[in-house]
This record gives sequence, C-alpha cells and structure tokens, in this order.
Amino acid sequence: MLTRMRLYGETLRHLRPIQIYGRLWFRMVRPRPDLRAPPSQRLQTGQWVMPARRRQSQTGAEEFRFLNETRSLPRHGWDDPELSKLWRYNLHYFDDLNAEGAQGRAQWHRTLIGRWVEENPPGKGSGWEPYPVSLRIVNWVKWALAGSELSPQALHSLAVQARWLTQRLEYHLLGNHLFANAKALVFAGCFFEGAEAENWLSIGLRILQREVPEQILADGGHFELSTMYHALALEDMLDLINVMRCAGLPVPALWADRISPMRNWLAAMCHPDGEISFFNDAAIGMAPSPAELEHYGVRLGFPPLGGIRDGCTLLKDSGYIRLQNARAVALLDVARVGPDYLPGHAHADTLSFELSVDRRRVIVNSGTSVYGTGPERLRQRGTAAHNTVMVDGQDSSEVWSGFRVARRASPHGLSLRQEGGRHIVTCAHDGYARLSGRPRHRRTLILEDDSLVVSDTVDGLCRHAEALFHFHPGCTAAISGGGRSGSVSAGSVPVLCWQLRTGTARVEPSSWHPEFGSGEPTHRLVIGLVEGRSEIAFRWAAAD
Repeated sequence: MLTRMRLYGETLRHLRPIQIYGRLWFRMVRPRPDLRAPPSQRLQTGQWVMPARRRQSQTGAEEFRFLNETRSLPRHGWDDPELSKLWRYNLHYFDDLNAEGAQGRAQWHRTLIGRWVEENPPGKGSGWEPYPVSLRIVNWVKWALAGSELSPQALHSLAVQARWLTQRLEYHLLGNHLFANAKALVFAGCFFEGAEAENWLSIGLRILQREVPEQILADGGHFELSTMYHALALEDMLDLINVMRCAGLPVPALWADRISPMRNWLAAMCHPDGEISFFNDAAIGMAPSPAELEHYGVRLGFPPLGGIRDGCTLLKDSGYIRLQNARAVALLDVARVGPDYLPGHAHADTLSFELSVDRRRVIVNSGTSVYGTGPERLRQRGTAAHNTVMVDGQDSSEVWSGFRVARRASPHGLSLRQEGGRHIVTCAHDGYARLSGRPRHRRTLILEDDSLVVSDTVDGLCRHAEALFHFHPGCTAAISGGGRSGSVSAGSVPVLCWQLRTGTARVEPSSWHPEFGSGEPTHRLVIGLVEGRSEIAFRWAAAD
C-alpha cells in the first residue's frame, strides 16, 4: 500500500493543475448531445491533395483487421468488451476511408458510415470518447473532400460529433490527444460554414497556436519522444495545411515553418530499411510509413529531403543521436523520458541504442505490441526490454501501470567528439541513484569504420548490473571463446562478430515486437559488469 501511494505521489507531483481538476470535471460533467441540423457545407475554393495512405484495415464488408487481429462486426458489434480498448478505438476511427486502395471499397465505406450513425447513439459507447471522435471527424471530412458524398444523416452526425467534441476537449490528458481534438475542430470548421463552424475553427486554431510550439520541439521532434507519435504528429501538421488550403484559408506561418524540421527529424530516426526506430512507445503500421509521409509533403509543395550525411547528427532538443558511416547506423537515446507532465508513452530506455549494419537491423529495442495495464505492457516498457544497462533488476525510470512513470532518469554529461574517423559519444544518467548505494550509469559508444565499441560503467554501490543487447529475429547469435567472443549471422550470411573486453557473457531468449499484436522470438546477449565495468566491441563482417 505504501509503495502504491509513493508511486502515485511521485507521478502526480509532475502533473499540471489542469490535468488534475480537468480529470474531475471530465468525469463529473456529462454534456447532452446537440442534435440541431448541421450548418451548410463550405465551398472549397482550393484543391484537396491526396493525403498519406495507411494500410488497408477493412478486409470485408463487415470484417476488419487491426493490431494484427481480424474480427467481424456481426459477431462483436461496435463495443465488445472482449476486444481490447485500442482495437475498439480503431474500429471507430474509420482510417480505411483513406487507406491504400480505398476507392475500390467505397460502397463498403458508405454502408459502414450509415451503419455507424444508426447503431451508435450520440454520446454513448467508446466511439463517442473524444479521441475516436476526433479521428473519425477528420477521416469523414477527408473522404468527402476527396470526392465521396456524405449522406444527409452522416452530415448531421458529423455536426453533432463536432458539437460534442467542443464539450469534451481532453485538457486532462493534453499532448497528442488535445492536438487531435484541435485538428478535428479545424477540419469541421473548414468543412462547414457559418457562425457555428467559425467557432469550431476558432477553438481549434486557438489550441494549436499554443500546442504547436509546445509539442513540436526546435529540432523538429515531437515532445513525447516517440518515433511513432512523431510520425502521427507530422501527418497531423500536413493534414492541417492541406485542409486550410482547400478551404481557401491562410495557413499559419508557424505550421509551415515546422514541416521541414519534422521531416528531417523523422528521416534521422529511421533505420536504413526506411522504417522507424523503437524508442518509447513505437510500432510499425500505426502511422503512415515515413516514405508515405515524405511523398505527402512533396505533394503539398515542400521540397524533397536530401540524404543524411555520414557522421554524427545530434537532435539536441529531443535528445537523440544518429551515428552513421558507410556501413552502419547507430541510433542512441540520451533523452529525458518525455515532458514532465506527460510521460505516458515513455519506456525505461535511457541510454539505449539500436544498430543497423549493411542496411539490416541487428541490435534492436523490443518494441511495443500492446497497451493497457497488463504484465506484458509493463515488461515492454521496462529496462530489460532495451539495449541498455539494468542495475539490481530495477528499471532506470519507474514505469508502472500502463502509462505512468514515478521517479525518472535524467541524462547528464553528454559529450560528443570526433577523433580521426571515430565518433565518440559519452553520456550518463541518474535513474538508479534512488537505489541504496546511489549507482549511476555512464555509457560510451565509439563508432569506427568497421566496428561499434560499447563501454558501460556503474559508479556507486550495487549488487549486480547487466548490459543487454537484443538481436533482431532475423539474426542468429552464437557464443564462443569461453564466453569471450561470438558472432551474429543472418541465415548463412555473417553480419558481425563481437569480442568481450570486460565482463561476463551469456545468450538467452528474448522477443521483438515490431507491430501491435505481434511478437517474434529472438535472443539477447547479456553482459555482466565486473567491478562496475563492461566493454564489448561489435565488428562488422567483411564486406562482399
């Protein structure tokens, strides 16, 4: 009980007052749906540009695939408690209206919209929670602007949803939820006309005027420090520019100015395979792919990105580093867990890294396959699921429940230098200083032409410390030399060999979760620190 109270105390003290009284207000005040007739539609004087496409998720007239689970509407309905909250949310988003090949499913979509209106009374069920309302408004408007026709019943529902949303803005959550609320009101305000629509537009723009500079950092990164949520935020910004232009309204300069830094940030945080890295909550397939987002930006008139140069790229404001040479890319997390008042998507992954060699992922964080409050969610957020050091079996930041963090690691002492062809990064954090003995972890990464050297030090007293290195499931790890060396191969193709300079080694089972609802068995190399020290060199196999 005391431990639970302490976790709550450490978590609550970081919240903003509006998150506390906003939560009380949100639970106590329940508005009544406003069922008046909808405003007239605005004459769109600009051109609607095809947005970024997602994967197809409606696989039949009444069948859907979300989170790698296929379910049918006749069997489960709109709000079956047997299905996860996130799956049900996805059902209510209507993302498939604007997904790959959507035109060929137009009749399914038209029928589904009508069915949703009929079977989801205003204000009732998961579909009327503010976040799915926000995403659904945007998707219906996009669908209509692309040339499809919303029925009179759907237009009425769209207006009822916008009115409802103005009374259910998620100030108690802030972050990407409030951003999505504001975006939806801008879309509704651009789609309809008249005083009511102008009010929706004004509310949305006012929120975004405050939230864009708060949530989009100077280096272009999204402030929740997740590559997945960054990709979603970039899509949001591009969509907002698109809909304002289509309505013939001026685009705030602040929005356009953020696009290039956001695109550059996403490119820097991707592996050579073109997909996102896994820091904090991140999974492939929840946002449009980086390539889709890049094409979308170009369609909107932004110049194409150039390639990323070899060397060191420091994303200073968000706290990430990219080291790159002719054969390898290493991505390193030297960031705080996220905004003090909003660490819900944070993992205990401080000083973790990922590595690709010859365009192949080799060392990977474990990813995210589930939300909620279960043990697997907690395990995936924990330090042991990441490529960093775990001290005394504890997490570097106290992640708990599904989206909470109590005491947090804070990085310090960042140093970057170049010595000849070597790029050297050193950083430390104090996440374990809460333990008896006040241990602190310091890590140095040295990227050379043919190798990556990882040195870890734990200063202070501790019982044991381990450095963890998770391999991609496409790789096979072998240990040899009495535990002092080993190799990693992809099938019959050698990828790298490793040499342990300080520490003890073992290989044990692990798992990788590149998408929601997915998991693949793999292995990890566990290095026991000796007298608080370990050092390992990963050397690439000879090039063909």
